[in-house]
Amino acid sequence: MWKSLTGKAARQEDLKNPDTVGFRFWEQGFWKGHLRDRHFYHISALFVVDLVAFRQRGAGDILRDVYQSLTADPHSLANLDQDLPNYIQANLPIHSLPQEWLWCESWCSESSKEKAKTIDMCQHPSKKEGKLQQARRIAPEWTQYDEELQKMIDKLET
Repeated sequence: MWKSLTGKAARQEDLKNPDTVGFRFWEQGFWKGHLRDRHFYHISALFVVDLVAFRQRGAGDILRDVYQSLTADPHSLANLDQDLPNYIQANLPIHSLPQEWLWCESWCSESSKEKAKTIDMCQHPSKKEGKLQQARRIAPEWTQYDEELQKMIDKLET
């Protein structure tokens, strides 16, 4: 199922949605300077980790130390699940998963959704809508699941 992770934590990357060009914070400011065209900013909270390599490198201790140093600034780590591994990837490299492992409307192309193994209901920066409305729009089958769940809740409450 997996090609070699080459000792890296793996993350999903598919940043081909042209609607989000102006919202790609990693292409400007702090992140542009920090990544310096040597690394990508990996968008996702989906990880696959080679635990043997992770433990051999002491990655947990490295992450804890860097996290502790960054917490002194209240503006650091706004998106902890993404910012911390991206910040430290020069020392703990990240290997990208193929794009179909996690599809997100904000950053992925619409044409790539049909191959998605999972869908993240991340908030699109140019659309302001509730999560349930978004789920119904992005995954129409959600309406049926939601109705079935509501029936179960109603039954339990009576």
